[in-house]
Amino acid sequence: MSVIHREPELNWPDLRQTIELGKVEVVGKLLRDGTEEQRRSLAAELEAYVKGPPEQRWWSRPGPATAVAVAALGCLPSAARAAALLSRRNVRVWWGEIPVEELVEMSRARDLPWLGDLAQRLAGKLGREGDAAQWALVAGLLTETGTAPPTDDTFVRGWIGHLQAWHLGDERRPLIDRMRADPYLDALLPRLFEVDGLGVELARSTWDQHQRRWDHRPAMPATLTALAAEGRVDRAVLLDGVLGRFLRGDRVAALRAFVVLHDELAPTEAELTARVGRYVRLLPDAHSTVATLAQRALRRLDDNGRLELDTLLQGSRQLLARPEKMLVKAQLSWLDRVAKRERDRVGEVLETVAVAFGHDALDVQERALTIVLRHVARIEPPVRTRLAEAAAVLAGDLPGRAAAVLGEPAAVAVDVPAGWSLGPMPSVAPMPPPVTSAAELAEEIGALVHDQGSMIGWERVLAGLVACHADDPVLLREALAPILDRYAVHLRPGHTWWGHPRLRQLFGEVIRAALRTETRLSGWDRGVGMVRAALGGSPAELPATGYGPGPQQALALRVAEVAVYLRHRPIPMLVATPTRANGQLDATVLVERLAEAERAGWQPWRFDLEQALLRLPSEIDGDALSRAAVLRSPAGVRLSRWLTDGGAPHPGSVKVEQRRPTPRRFDHWELSQLPERRVVVGLRPGGVEYGPFAQEMFELDPTDRPEMKHSDPEYPLWPGVLPNHREVIAAWALPAFAGLADSDQRGAELLPLLAESAGPVGPAVALALAYTLAARHEADRVAGVDAFLALAGAGDLDGAALGRELGALAADGTIKLTRVVAGLAEAARAGARADVWAAIEAALPAVLAATPRGGPDLLALGAQTATTSRTEGAGGNTSAGATASRAASVGGTGREADRGALRAALAGIAARGGSGRLVTEARRLDRVLAG
Repeated sequence: MSVIHREPELNWPDLRQTIELGKVEVVGKLLRDGTEEQRRSLAAELEAYVKGPPEQRWWSRPGPATAVAVAALGCLPSAARAAALLSRRNVRVWWGEIPVEELVEMSRARDLPWLGDLAQRLAGKLGREGDAAQWALVAGLLTETGTAPPTDDTFVRGWIGHLQAWHLGDERRPLIDRMRADPYLDALLPRLFEVDGLGVELARSTWDQHQRRWDHRPAMPATLTALAAEGRVDRAVLLDGVLGRFLRGDRVAALRAFVVLHDELAPTEAELTARVGRYVRLLPDAHSTVATLAQRALRRLDDNGRLELDTLLQGSRQLLARPEKMLVKAQLSWLDRVAKRERDRVGEVLETVAVAFGHDALDVQERALTIVLRHVARIEPPVRTRLAEAAAVLAGDLPGRAAAVLGEPAAVAVDVPAGWSLGPMPSVAPMPPPVTSAAELAEEIGALVHDQGSMIGWERVLAGLVACHADDPVLLREALAPILDRYAVHLRPGHTWWGHPRLRQLFGEVIRAALRTETRLSGWDRGVGMVRAALGGSPAELPATGYGPGPQQALALRVAEVAVYLRHRPIPMLVATPTRANGQLDATVLVERLAEAERAGWQPWRFDLEQALLRLPSEIDGDALSRAAVLRSPAGVRLSRWLTDGGAPHPGSVKVEQRRPTPRRFDHWELSQLPERRVVVGLRPGGVEYGPFAQEMFELDPTDRPEMKHSDPEYPLWPGVLPNHREVIAAWALPAFAGLADSDQRGAELLPLLAESAGPVGPAVALALAYTLAARHEADRVAGVDAFLALAGAGDLDGAALGRELGALAADGTIKLTRVVAGLAEAARAGARADVWAAIEAALPAVLAATPRGGPDLLALGAQTATTSRTEGAGGNTSAGATASRAASVGGTGREADRGALRAALAGIAARGGSGRLVTEARRLDRVLAG
């Protein structure tokens, strides 16, 4: 009897075991040996296996992912299902290790018609970063099937990444050889110039296999140039692509490789002439490096007589309006040569040069004027008249030089160009309408929790919660019940900021109080214990909220008070809710609130009343005083006495110099992070008793060493605590303001809010403004300029005091003067020229004694603003004249002392001799002041 031998039947357990062992070749052989029916029967089980719960096996080596890819090609019936399986995360991360040849062999064994479709689908799943290894898998499938490659950004990034991938094997071919043979070069080369940010990849360093070291020169530009030289790629495609990329713009780092490529190509004069329009379009807006490149290209054409004068003048007018001094000066030198050459059209050339009269830099204005005066003898009278009119915008001592040769302009509409003066500042906005429903309150709480909120948002929520609780507690609980669950991550206990709980977490306790649930915040009982004692009538000091003394503790106390009193002594409304957006409370409104409470027989909460009193403006009308005098409740009597006494006196401000101690071995790193010197401000109440709520805020005694304090997200809430004492708030926040300049920290949102507050401007505000103008980050410096303009527009800025602080801080290197000059220039352009000059005048004596970097720029800005300030003060512009008069009157004798010290310092610099920029600008300012 004969025995029939049967081959083992393909089954899932055997295939799964082989997959989990990562045996790719065995999986391929098993599937190829099976029938098509057997292979398809395993498709569902394979998909279920991959989609199952993730296990550690997917991240081991050898893992199942590469074998799964081969199985997918061997079992699945369509490109859609295969792509879905291969695109799952636990498989896709291993694409780079999947052997393409195994997939191709499986596809041939099954005679699959959809391998090209699969390749296209997988191409759409490539990561945006363009992983080179994953791209290789897709590209291998595309090449096998002859499918046209995608041209989207992701595929192009992957292509470049794969071309530039490196390893240390000797078999690695040079980049030019791989690109020469690349099947996608012709199709994807034009896209090389269109994908934003791709230039960063093109500028990557490469490994020099022969020298065994990194070559930091970009390899791609030289390779493309070589391919163009041998005819493999079209040179015109490269040059047009580069110019197109320049016109579209990109980040500086992404343009570097294209600048190198343009230089490597070294366009011929014929190529430049054919593209002259595109080079001209680069002059006004392109990055300075690209604009310089275009300027050189056009000048080369002009030197060889291949650039029309009209084209040159058109491009020059656009380039002369740019802020970069080197570019503008180079263009002026070029136009100077053209003026000598073009005798028949010298007037047009000089009128183009006059565009630079409006440049911000005084030395650029001087260069332009020098060129005009050099050729003025060859121009017609109408051109001379137009040049004289254009010279009206010159600053410093230049207008006198221009008038001496060109003559005075026939008519000047205004002595000071429009926009050089500050307009009237808008009045403080009123508070938005109160929250009137539980549903609206829930929405406001959600907004508050997400972004920390503003003072306005916090006050509306607290007031709305108290009012809604008094109106319908049951409805309020229904509206608030979902809040704790929905925003649990924000309101849960335990979140702290440098050791104390955030207001959002404390506010979670307020919501729990409204819901009558148990407290959840660790230490909360300790934080509200004394609030409860005050409720019982016990004499109470400030409770321990987890905050240190200062405005943040006042904020926490009010939240704690609401949480406690909602349970034990609810009232219909809070009396401290501001009436103005800066936190102030109208006295007449508070009198009416207390009168209503007196009629209804209830008393406001203790800290709520204290906060209300601190929000009253310093100037009270007689009607509010007389109406308060008739109140008989304890709160009413307290208000009447407060108004009669004139409110809370302003504490004294005392500057304190802090020095970094000498580091020791065990604390060297910690101390090395501190600045060497810092100036802060202490507060001295002078024996005045403010009451427990306010006393600790009006007394501040800084340490003798700098402290590393970061800008607190709750800082923007502080001005609402003391809206009439911005000097106090600035003093408490001054270490964080100083950190913006001397420790490269971020966060100046508080300063513009202080500028909109009320109260005296003393050394704390001046120092806060000085530090912020010198901040490391541009967004913070912009906030400093905004605060400068707000204070100047309101007539509250003492420019001389600010200048003395700036000069002292810049002289010893505590702040970088170059940053300050940029901010002051922006403030001057916005209209605060008189205030800017007051600050510069006071700062320059200390600056010139130390001559830090940025000194010449400050002198030049001083010459510009001193001239216009004097013109404004003469009455050329009504608003500006008022500003100048105010700036001149502030400080009185102090301003005269500043002027005397400045003239002496300028004379000392001028006596050095030479033609350096510091000496030149010092002499210029001295001439302006003497005139």
